[in-house]
Amino acid sequence: PRKLESAYAQALAWYLRAMRGLDGPAPAIGELVFVGDNPSSDGSAFRNLRSAGDWRGWAFIGADRADPPAISESDGIVTANRWAALGDFLSGLLAKGAALDARTAVVLDIDKTVIGARGRNDAVIDAARVAAIEATVADALGETFDRERFREAYATINVARYHPFTADNQDNVAYICLMLGAGVSDLDTLISQVEGSQLRTFRDFMDQVDAEADLLPSPGLQSLHSDIYARVRAADQTPFKAFRRREYRETVARMGCLRDDSPQERMLAEEICMTREVLEAAEWLRRRGCLLTALSDKPDEATMPTPELVARGYVPLHRVATHVVGPSIREALVSLD
Repeated sequence: PRKLESAYAQALAWYLRAMRGLDGPAPAIGELVFVGDNPSSDGSAFRNLRSAGDWRGWAFIGADRADPPAISESDGIVTANRWAALGDFLSGLLAKGAALDARTAVVLDIDKTVIGARGRNDAVIDAARVAAIEATVADALGETFDRERFREAYATINVARYHPFTADNQDNVAYICLMLGAGVSDLDTLISQVEGSQLRTFRDFMDQVDAEADLLPSPGLQSLHSDIYARVRAADQTPFKAFRRREYRETVARMGCLRDDSPQERMLAEEICMTREVLEAAEWLRRRGCLLTALSDKPDEATMPTPELVARGYVPLHRVATHVVGPSIREALVSLD
């Protein structure tokens, strides 16, 4: 299940209770703290999980913005435009009577929260994904690949306006760009069909391609289409495996890749860094006995190395060392004890 589905929350609630039991005798989970970056997806995921666990709970949704510091709260969700406000959020929870101890489950979103903090460092995560899509499409099209046409198609399709068509799924966007590059349609025609509701969903587009799959310009493309089409029909949410495997490599290549003495501005522009405020909050919560876990809905192919890459020394994404960047909130947290 995807992050916004109720089944995702039900599974995660089960995992959290099972994890609590691994520590031996311990009080049952009674409250939830969720830290993320996206008001829509993380906010919904938090509410679903709070309901699935039947816990009281609170969420922090952070980002760094250029506007003056601001914090708002609704339905237990605190939204802040500074990651440093995480310390104030935790202080506020104690003031509200939160235990923040062994009865507390803490869930940290990974992408653009634990690493690649939104508003500070998230562009590097996006750059890794775009580079992966471009490289995968280029490999599939060979000499016929047109970089400028690809970038125009990606920039046009990969926007919220077309999420009903793409399902906000990068596998789908990658496939569409590949087929446009292969000449099955052109960008103007595709947009016209989407705007005119001749193509309502990504599956509509795939069905249209499949009807003339024998006209694809190479056996390799025909085989690739058949593989992705079969996975889509089997309800695989990440059917473009070659793209996702490339995304893993492009992401890892941007972690811990700079010298320790590199300027912070360069690190934030070129490397996927860990968010200091989230790390220090996690360490403080762990010392208080909270149950900590971090989650990502990236598929295995984008987070785990293949056996061939393992033989070359690659490790799972969450085992890759990288730099920690951001202002410290440690002293403020220690003062709460």
